[in-house]
Amino acid sequence: MLAAQFIFVLSTHMPEVKSAILPGKGHLFVACNIMIVIAMILAEMWLRTAVLYQKQAVVGCGFIVSYLMYFVLEPFVDGAQMTLMMPIMISLIYFDRKLLHYLGLFSVVFYAGVYFGLERTMLDKPMLEFFMVECVFIVFVVMSRMAIIRAREVRDHLEQLTKSEQELMVERAISDKLLKIDALTGLYNHKTFHEYLDSLLEQCESNGLHLQLALFDIDNFKRVNDTYGHWVGDLVLKEVAGQVRAMIGLNDFAARYGGEEFAVIFTDKNVHEAYAAAEELRLAIGRMEHSYAGGKPITVSIGLCDYQLGDGKELLFRKTDNALYAAKHGGKNAVVTASHSHKEETVYA
Repeated sequence: MLAAQFIFVLSTHMPEVKSAILPGKGHLFVACNIMIVIAMILAEMWLRTAVLYQKQAVVGCGFIVSYLMYFVLEPFVDGAQMTLMMPIMISLIYFDRKLLHYLGLFSVVFYAGVYFGLERTMLDKPMLEFFMVECVFIVFVVMSRMAIIRAREVRDHLEQLTKSEQELMVERAISDKLLKIDALTGLYNHKTFHEYLDSLLEQCESNGLHLQLALFDIDNFKRVNDTYGHWVGDLVLKEVAGQVRAMIGLNDFAARYGGEEFAVIFTDKNVHEAYAAAEELRLAIGRMEHSYAGGKPITVSIGLCDYQLGDGKELLFRKTDNALYAAKHGGKNAVVTASHSHKEETVYA
Protein backbone atom coordinates (compact mmCIF):
# COMPACT_ATOMS: atom_id res chain seq x y z
CA MET A 1 0.00 0.00 0.00
CA LEU A 2 2.87 2.36 0.82
CA ALA A 3 4.50 1.62 -2.55
CA ALA A 4 1.22 2.32 -4.35
CA GLN A 5 0.87 5.65 -2.55
CA PHE A 6 4.41 6.63 -3.45
CA ILE A 7 3.82 5.91 -7.15
CA PHE A 8 0.52 7.80 -7.00
CA VAL A 9 2.15 10.87 -5.45
CA LEU A 10 4.82 10.90 -8.16
CA SER A 11 2.13 10.87 -10.81
CA THR A 12 1.63 14.15 -12.68
CA HIS A 13 -2.13 13.60 -12.87
CA MET A 14 -3.23 14.27 -9.29
CA PRO A 15 -7.05 14.59 -9.31
CA GLU A 16 -8.88 17.13 -7.24
CA VAL A 17 -10.58 15.24 -4.46
CA LYS A 18 -12.77 16.06 -1.54
CA SER A 19 -11.67 14.33 1.65
CA ALA A 20 -12.24 14.27 5.39
CA ILE A 21 -8.48 14.68 5.66
CA LEU A 22 -7.57 17.44 3.23
CA PRO A 23 -5.10 16.15 0.60
CA GLY A 24 -3.40 19.51 0.60
CA LYS A 25 -2.11 18.76 4.07
CA GLY A 26 0.20 15.92 3.14
CA HIS A 27 1.63 15.65 6.63
CA LEU A 28 -1.70 14.13 7.78
CA PHE A 29 -1.36 11.31 5.25
CA VAL A 30 2.25 10.74 6.24
CA ALA A 31 1.21 10.65 9.88
CA CYS A 32 -1.49 8.03 9.13
CA ASN A 33 1.00 5.82 7.30
CA ILE A 34 3.55 6.17 10.08
CA MET A 35 0.92 5.21 12.64
CA ILE A 36 -0.01 2.13 10.56
CA VAL A 37 3.62 0.97 10.53
CA ILE A 38 4.05 1.65 14.24
CA ALA A 39 0.85 -0.25 15.11
CA MET A 40 1.93 -3.28 13.08
CA ILE A 41 5.45 -3.25 14.56
CA LEU A 42 4.10 -3.01 18.11
CA ALA A 43 1.63 -5.84 17.49
CA GLU A 44 4.39 -8.01 15.98
CA MET A 45 6.67 -7.34 18.96
CA TRP A 46 3.85 -8.19 21.36
CA LEU A 47 3.13 -11.49 19.59
CA ARG A 48 6.80 -12.48 19.66
CA THR A 49 7.51 -11.54 23.28
CA ALA A 50 4.29 -11.73 25.29
CA VAL A 51 2.27 -14.84 26.14
CA LEU A 52 -0.97 -13.26 27.33
CA TYR A 53 -3.56 -11.20 25.41
CA GLN A 54 -2.22 -12.06 21.96
CA LYS A 55 -5.70 -12.18 20.46
CA GLN A 56 -6.48 -8.75 21.94
CA ALA A 57 -3.27 -7.36 20.44
CA VAL A 58 -4.25 -8.62 16.98
CA VAL A 59 -7.79 -7.22 17.32
CA GLY A 60 -6.55 -3.82 18.49
CA CYS A 61 -3.97 -3.60 15.71
CA GLY A 62 -6.62 -4.65 13.18
CA PHE A 63 -8.96 -1.80 14.19
CA ILE A 64 -6.21 0.79 14.18
CA VAL A 65 -4.77 -0.26 10.83
CA SER A 66 -8.14 -0.67 9.11
CA TYR A 67 -9.43 2.81 10.04
CA LEU A 68 -6.12 4.52 9.30
CA MET A 69 -6.07 2.80 5.90
CA TYR A 70 -9.63 3.99 5.36
CA PHE A 71 -8.66 7.62 5.98
CA VAL A 72 -5.67 7.28 3.63
CA LEU A 73 -7.54 5.55 0.80
CA GLU A 74 -10.94 7.19 1.07
CA PRO A 75 -10.09 10.30 -1.04
CA PHE A 76 -8.81 8.23 -3.94
CA VAL A 77 -10.50 4.81 -3.84
CA ASP A 78 -14.20 4.11 -4.22
CA GLY A 79 -15.44 1.62 -1.63
CA ALA A 80 -12.57 2.30 0.77
CA GLN A 81 -15.02 1.37 3.53
CA MET A 82 -14.27 -2.29 2.77
CA THR A 83 -10.98 -1.90 4.63
CA LEU A 84 -13.11 -1.49 7.76
CA MET A 85 -14.03 -5.19 7.53
CA MET A 86 -10.48 -6.18 8.42
CA PRO A 87 -11.24 -6.50 12.17
CA ILE A 88 -14.17 -8.81 11.41
CA MET A 89 -11.84 -11.09 9.44
CA ILE A 90 -9.75 -11.62 12.58
CA SER A 91 -12.53 -13.79 14.01
CA LEU A 92 -12.10 -16.13 11.02
CA ILE A 93 -8.42 -16.50 11.86
CA TYR A 94 -9.33 -17.70 15.36
CA PHE A 95 -12.64 -19.39 14.37
CA ASP A 96 -14.17 -17.57 17.33
CA ARG A 97 -17.91 -17.06 16.94
CA LYS A 98 -18.29 -14.89 20.03
CA LEU A 99 -15.46 -12.64 18.84
CA LEU A 100 -17.16 -12.40 15.44
CA HIS A 101 -20.39 -11.14 17.02
CA TYR A 102 -18.57 -8.55 19.14
CA LEU A 103 -16.42 -7.31 16.25
CA GLY A 104 -19.35 -7.25 13.83
CA LEU A 105 -21.54 -5.23 16.21
CA PHE A 106 -18.68 -2.87 17.05
CA SER A 107 -17.85 -2.32 13.37
CA VAL A 108 -21.48 -1.54 12.48
CA VAL A 109 -21.81 0.96 15.33
CA PHE A 110 -18.37 2.50 14.84
CA TYR A 111 -18.89 3.02 11.11
CA ALA A 112 -22.19 4.71 11.87
CA GLY A 113 -20.23 7.19 13.99
CA VAL A 114 -17.69 7.68 11.20
CA TYR A 115 -20.41 8.24 8.62
CA PHE A 116 -22.48 10.75 10.60
CA GLY A 117 -19.41 12.44 12.09
CA LEU A 118 -17.26 12.74 8.96
CA GLU A 119 -18.66 11.35 5.71
CA ARG A 120 -22.11 12.88 6.02
CA THR A 121 -21.03 16.29 7.29
CA MET A 122 -17.72 16.82 5.45
CA LEU A 123 -18.07 14.71 2.30
CA ASP A 124 -21.84 14.90 1.87
CA LYS A 125 -22.11 11.19 1.10
CA PRO A 126 -25.65 9.92 0.49
CA MET A 127 -27.56 7.91 3.08
CA LEU A 128 -27.92 5.07 0.56
CA GLU A 129 -24.16 4.52 0.58
CA PHE A 130 -24.26 4.29 4.39
CA PHE A 131 -26.97 1.65 4.28
CA MET A 132 -25.15 -0.30 1.57
CA VAL A 133 -21.91 -0.39 3.58
CA GLU A 134 -23.74 -1.42 6.76
CA CYS A 135 -25.54 -4.18 4.81
CA VAL A 136 -22.21 -5.43 3.49
CA PHE A 137 -20.90 -5.57 7.08
CA ILE A 138 -23.95 -7.55 8.21
CA VAL A 139 -23.81 -9.96 5.26
CA PHE A 140 -20.09 -10.52 5.85
CA VAL A 141 -20.73 -11.25 9.52
CA VAL A 142 -23.47 -13.77 8.63
CA MET A 143 -21.26 -15.47 6.03
CA SER A 144 -18.35 -15.57 8.46
CA ARG A 145 -20.61 -17.11 11.09
CA MET A 146 -21.63 -19.83 8.63
CA ALA A 147 -17.98 -20.44 7.76
CA ILE A 148 -17.08 -20.84 11.45
CA ILE A 149 -20.03 -23.19 12.04
CA ARG A 150 -19.06 -25.26 9.02
CA ALA A 151 -15.42 -25.36 10.13
CA ARG A 152 -16.49 -26.62 13.56
CA GLU A 153 -18.69 -29.26 11.95
CA VAL A 154 -15.75 -30.43 9.85
CA ARG A 155 -13.52 -30.43 12.94
CA ASP A 156 -16.07 -32.47 14.92
CA HIS A 157 -16.41 -34.87 11.99
CA LEU A 158 -12.64 -35.31 11.79
CA GLU A 159 -12.46 -35.86 15.55
CA GLN A 160 -15.15 -38.54 15.29
CA LEU A 161 -13.28 -40.19 12.42
CA THR A 162 -10.03 -40.07 14.37
CA LYS A 163 -11.73 -41.52 17.44
CA SER A 164 -13.32 -44.27 15.36
CA GLU A 165 -9.97 -45.09 13.76
CA GLN A 166 -8.33 -45.22 17.17
CA GLU A 167 -11.05 -47.53 18.46
CA LEU A 168 -10.60 -49.76 15.41
CA MET A 169 -6.85 -49.82 15.96
CA VAL A 170 -7.35 -50.80 19.60
CA GLU A 171 -9.84 -53.50 18.64
CA ARG A 172 -7.48 -54.77 15.95
CA ALA A 173 -4.59 -54.80 18.40
CA ILE A 174 -6.68 -56.72 20.95
CA SER A 175 -7.77 -59.18 18.26
CA ASP A 176 -4.19 -59.67 17.11
CA LYS A 177 -3.10 -60.23 20.69
CA LEU A 178 -5.87 -62.79 21.27
CA LEU A 179 -4.78 -64.63 18.14
CA LYS A 180 -1.16 -64.69 19.31
CA ILE A 181 -1.58 -65.37 23.03
CA ASP A 182 -2.31 -68.70 24.68
CA ALA A 183 -5.52 -68.20 26.65
CA LEU A 184 -4.48 -70.27 29.68
CA THR A 185 -0.91 -69.16 30.32
CA GLY A 186 -0.75 -65.69 28.74
CA LEU A 187 2.38 -66.69 26.81
CA TYR A 188 2.60 -66.67 23.03
CA ASN A 189 0.99 -69.65 21.34
CA HIS A 190 2.56 -72.35 19.17
CA LYS A 191 1.79 -70.64 15.84
CA THR A 192 3.18 -67.26 16.89
CA PHE A 193 6.30 -68.95 18.29
CA HIS A 194 7.13 -70.49 14.92
CA GLU A 195 6.46 -67.23 13.06
CA TYR A 196 8.80 -65.36 15.39
CA LEU A 197 11.45 -68.09 15.24
CA ASP A 198 11.41 -68.12 11.42
CA SER A 199 12.00 -64.35 11.40
CA LEU A 200 14.83 -64.60 13.91
CA LEU A 201 16.53 -67.41 12.02
CA GLU A 202 16.56 -65.20 8.92
CA GLN A 203 18.27 -62.51 11.02
CA CYS A 204 20.78 -65.09 12.22
CA GLU A 205 21.70 -66.09 8.68
CA SER A 206 21.80 -62.55 7.25
CA ASN A 207 23.10 -60.47 10.19
CA GLY A 208 24.85 -62.98 12.43
CA LEU A 209 22.31 -62.70 15.27
CA HIS A 210 23.05 -64.99 18.24
CA LEU A 211 20.16 -67.21 19.22
CA GLN A 212 19.59 -70.03 21.71
CA LEU A 213 16.48 -72.18 21.89
CA ALA A 214 15.32 -73.74 25.15
CA LEU A 215 12.55 -76.34 25.35
CA PHE A 216 11.42 -77.40 28.81
CA ASP A 217 8.86 -79.82 30.09
CA ILE A 218 7.15 -80.00 33.49
CA ASP A 219 8.29 -83.21 35.18
CA ASN A 220 5.61 -85.76 36.07
CA PHE A 221 2.83 -83.44 34.96
CA LYS A 222 0.49 -86.35 34.11
CA ARG A 223 0.75 -87.50 37.73
CA VAL A 224 -0.32 -84.02 38.88
CA ASN A 225 -3.41 -84.15 36.65
CA ASP A 226 -4.28 -87.70 37.67
CA THR A 227 -3.79 -87.06 41.40
CA TYR A 228 -5.23 -83.57 41.92
CA GLY A 229 -7.34 -82.99 38.84
CA HIS A 230 -6.97 -81.02 35.65
CA TRP A 231 -7.94 -77.72 37.30
CA VAL A 232 -4.86 -78.06 39.52
CA GLY A 233 -2.82 -78.87 36.45
CA ASP A 234 -4.06 -75.67 34.85
CA LEU A 235 -3.04 -73.69 37.95
CA VAL A 236 0.43 -75.23 37.77
CA LEU A 237 0.73 -74.26 34.10
CA LYS A 238 -0.35 -70.68 34.89
CA GLU A 239 2.14 -70.30 37.75
CA VAL A 240 5.02 -71.79 35.80
CA ALA A 241 4.20 -69.54 32.84
CA GLY A 242 4.07 -66.52 35.16
CA GLN A 243 7.52 -67.40 36.50
CA VAL A 244 8.89 -67.73 32.98
CA ARG A 245 7.39 -64.41 31.92
CA ALA A 246 8.84 -62.67 34.98
CA MET A 247 12.39 -63.97 34.51
CA ILE A 248 13.11 -63.75 30.80
CA GLY A 249 14.77 -60.65 29.34
CA LEU A 250 13.13 -57.93 27.28
CA ASN A 251 14.59 -59.32 24.06
CA ASP A 252 13.71 -62.93 24.86
CA PHE A 253 10.58 -64.69 23.68
CA ALA A 254 8.54 -67.24 25.64
CA ALA A 255 5.69 -69.43 24.38
CA ARG A 256 3.60 -72.37 25.41
CA TYR A 257 4.74 -74.93 22.89
CA GLY A 258 2.05 -77.47 23.69
CA GLY A 259 0.54 -79.25 26.69
CA GLU A 260 3.01 -78.92 29.57
CA GLU A 261 5.90 -77.98 27.25
CA PHE A 262 7.26 -74.45 26.99
CA ALA A 263 9.81 -72.76 24.71
CA VAL A 264 12.10 -69.79 25.26
CA ILE A 265 14.20 -68.06 22.62
CA PHE A 266 17.21 -66.12 23.92
CA THR A 267 18.46 -63.44 21.48
CA ASP A 268 20.80 -61.17 23.46
CA LYS A 269 23.02 -63.76 25.19
CA ASN A 270 25.87 -66.11 24.38
CA VAL A 271 25.50 -69.81 25.08
CA HIS A 272 26.97 -69.54 28.61
CA GLU A 273 24.63 -66.69 29.55
CA ALA A 274 21.67 -68.56 28.09
CA TYR A 275 22.60 -71.66 30.11
CA ALA A 276 22.85 -69.56 33.30
CA ALA A 277 19.43 -68.01 32.59
CA ALA A 278 17.88 -71.44 31.97
CA GLU A 279 19.44 -72.81 35.16
CA GLU A 280 18.18 -69.84 37.15
CA LEU A 281 14.70 -70.38 35.70
CA ARG A 282 14.81 -74.10 36.62
CA LEU A 283 15.78 -73.32 40.23
CA ALA A 284 13.14 -70.60 40.56
CA ILE A 285 10.39 -72.94 39.35
CA GLY A 286 11.59 -75.62 41.74
CA ARG A 287 11.33 -73.21 44.68
CA MET A 288 7.70 -72.35 43.96
CA GLU A 289 5.13 -73.54 46.51
CA HIS A 290 1.98 -75.34 45.36
CA SER A 291 -0.21 -75.95 48.38
CA TYR A 292 -3.10 -77.16 46.26
CA ALA A 293 -0.82 -79.85 44.78
CA GLY A 294 0.10 -81.41 48.11
CA GLY A 295 2.89 -78.91 48.76
CA LYS A 296 5.21 -80.93 46.55
CA PRO A 297 7.70 -79.03 44.35
CA ILE A 298 7.12 -78.83 40.62
CA THR A 299 10.29 -79.23 38.59
CA VAL A 300 11.18 -78.86 34.93
CA SER A 301 13.67 -80.44 32.59
CA ILE A 302 15.26 -78.09 30.04
CA GLY A 303 17.03 -78.75 26.76
CA LEU A 304 19.12 -75.88 25.37
CA CYS A 305 20.78 -75.45 21.99
CA ASP A 306 22.92 -72.65 20.56
CA TYR A 307 22.02 -72.03 16.91
CA GLN A 308 24.82 -72.62 14.42
CA LEU A 309 24.77 -70.87 11.06
CA GLY A 310 23.44 -73.10 8.34
CA ASP A 311 21.69 -75.55 10.68
CA GLY A 312 18.20 -74.41 9.82
CA LYS A 313 15.06 -74.73 11.84
CA GLU A 314 14.63 -78.50 11.60
CA LEU A 315 18.13 -79.33 12.86
CA LEU A 316 17.85 -76.72 15.61
CA PHE A 317 14.71 -78.43 16.94
CA ARG A 318 16.24 -81.88 16.62
CA LYS A 319 19.25 -80.85 18.67
CA THR A 320 17.10 -79.13 21.30
CA ASP A 321 14.71 -82.10 21.54
CA ASN A 322 17.64 -84.45 21.99
CA ALA A 323 19.00 -82.26 24.78
CA LEU A 324 15.56 -82.25 26.45
CA TYR A 325 15.36 -86.03 26.06
CA ALA A 326 18.71 -86.36 27.78
CA ALA A 327 17.57 -84.13 30.64
CA LYS A 328 14.36 -86.15 31.11
CA HIS A 329 16.10 -89.52 31.05
CA GLY A 330 19.06 -88.39 33.10
CA GLY A 331 17.07 -87.88 36.27
CA LYS A 332 14.90 -84.86 35.35
CA ASN A 333 15.04 -81.41 37.00
CA ALA A 334 18.14 -80.48 34.99
CA VAL A 335 19.40 -78.26 32.17
CA VAL A 336 21.21 -80.05 29.36
CA THR A 337 22.81 -78.30 26.41
CA ALA A 338 23.05 -79.88 22.99
CA SER A 339 26.81 -80.32 23.28
CA HIS A 340 26.38 -82.38 26.48
CA SER A 341 23.60 -84.59 25.13
CA HIS A 342 24.62 -88.13 24.26
CA LYS A 343 22.22 -88.18 21.33
CA GLU A 344 23.58 -84.89 20.08
CA GLU A 345 27.06 -86.31 20.00
CA THR A 346 25.60 -88.93 17.65
CA VAL A 347 24.12 -86.13 15.55
CA TYR A 348 27.43 -84.29 15.39
CA ALA A 349 29.19 -87.51 14.54
